[in-house]
Amino acid sequence: MKLWVSALLMAWFGVLSCVQAEFFTSIGHMTDLIYAEKELVQSLKEYILVEEAKLSKIKSWANKMEALTSKSAADAEGYLAHPVNAYKLVKRLNTDWPALEDLVLQDSAAGFIANLSVQRQFFPTDEDEVGAAKALMRLQDTYRLDPDTISRGELPGTKYQAVLSVDDCFGMGRSAYNEGDYYHTVLWMEQVLKQLDAGEEATTTKSQVLDYLSYAVFQLGDLHRALELTRRLLSLDPSHERAGGNLRYFEQLLEEEREKMLSNQTEAELATPEGIYERPVDYLPERDVYESLCRGEGVKLTPRRQKRLFCRYHHGNRAPQLLIAPFKEEDEWDSPHIVRYYDVMSDEEIERIKEIAKPKLARATVRDPKTGVLTVASYRVSKSSWLEEDDDPVVARVNRRMQHITGLTVKTAELLQVANYGVGGQYEPHFDFSRNDERHTFKHLGTGNRVATFLNYMSDVEAGGATVFPDLGAAIWPKKGTAVFWYNLLRSGEGDYRTRHAACPVLVGCKWVSNKWFHERGQEFLRPCGSTEVD
Repeated sequence: MKLWVSALLMAWFGVLSCVQAEFFTSIGHMTDLIYAEKELVQSLKEYILVEEAKLSKIKSWANKMEALTSKSAADAEGYLAHPVNAYKLVKRLNTDWPALEDLVLQDSAAGFIANLSVQRQFFPTDEDEVGAAKALMRLQDTYRLDPDTISRGELPGTKYQAVLSVDDCFGMGRSAYNEGDYYHTVLWMEQVLKQLDAGEEATTTKSQVLDYLSYAVFQLGDLHRALELTRRLLSLDPSHERAGGNLRYFEQLLEEEREKMLSNQTEAELATPEGIYERPVDYLPERDVYESLCRGEGVKLTPRRQKRLFCRYHHGNRAPQLLIAPFKEEDEWDSPHIVRYYDVMSDEEIERIKEIAKPKLARATVRDPKTGVLTVASYRVSKSSWLEEDDDPVVARVNRRMQHITGLTVKTAELLQVANYGVGGQYEPHFDFSRNDERHTFKHLGTGNRVATFLNYMSDVEAGGATVFPDLGAAIWPKKGTAVFWYNLLRSGEGDYRTRHAACPVLVGCKWVSNKWFHERGQEFLRPCGSTEVD
């Protein structure tokens, strides 16, 4: 195995070792896997060349021996009458055949396997595969995509063709099943059957699919269909022990149901629609509104409200730095006032910040409102890093720019946070400020509550990835180089609960953002308090 291949592979995986799995939470980190896999393919091809050269030698020897033995066996004594033939026979059996044995036993795969074994410790884990599967299901629900659409890869804005095989779809269904998500198990196992019925080749069998599917529909309360699917499974595999036990159990349950209900209902009334299942209700009360806004539906931007939205040049309260070169400001919402600024960051600045942030990216966390401790959460799927001004002059320059635009001081603001969203990356509805029952959230900072949010979009997103405000019915779409700004607190210091917002799942694309959270302390004269609670 060539040394340069090993060196390149180890260099790549030295980078990946800093990631500590959770690849699915950052597309930026997953790009490293692309290059690592490319190097693995190169290593594999070199192994194949060695094997092919070895087999070519063995084949040449076999052909040579076949021609020789067919001739010698026809007249063994006559052949051996020649002393040279007798010598060569002894030599072949004593020296040449053992040499061939050594060639056959030569382990050409040792180098490749050694490389692969070392690299596997940096590969995605089961957690990554489950996380990626959940991400596809999240996109499926949020953007109302059926499994067939996802399987065929027919997503808006895609540049590359990508399809899911029968075995891929089976993996999706099995991941859902293992998580106790029987709703998605049914959808994906039905897709597997559809593709198998269409004649697609696969290692997955219908028996395997029906085994999962029958139990999943039973868990969803569809006893009739569970019974029918179990019978289909037994017709394909009569020796399936679990199916036989399930069949007897389902029949018993069905009989008990009939006995209980026949006293006041007819058999026709007992029948229920089969094969149609409702998505389970989850913990998020505004789920429907949130997902509708992510799809661009239900936006409450009425003609009357639109008339109150304007564009202007913004000089940051006559900041000297902006008097000559003001920023373009556009109203995104009237109340609360949400604005977008254009050309806030150049492409060069964006690339430099991404370059600095990427090695520091770690799974994004949320602060536990009770303990104040940072922890990961399933409703926030991204990786983030925090940049200090000493990291690079561009960080200090962007910080000063945000200060000039907002008229607020960055001295008490949090560090610049850079985030990259993963497969189906999202951040479900949340508040940026701490509420009355979370007073200790920012106590350790000593700078008060988060008064305002400045959000930089550092990439375009082909589909999905909007910033939405469910209580307002507002949706703001990413545009590279722009930034949006809003106040989280009223002038009285009370939280503005209308600013509850979310980052929608990224359907297609790679979303990069950076944000600055300004705090109350230091803003007393820059944004004076109001006289009432609602100011």
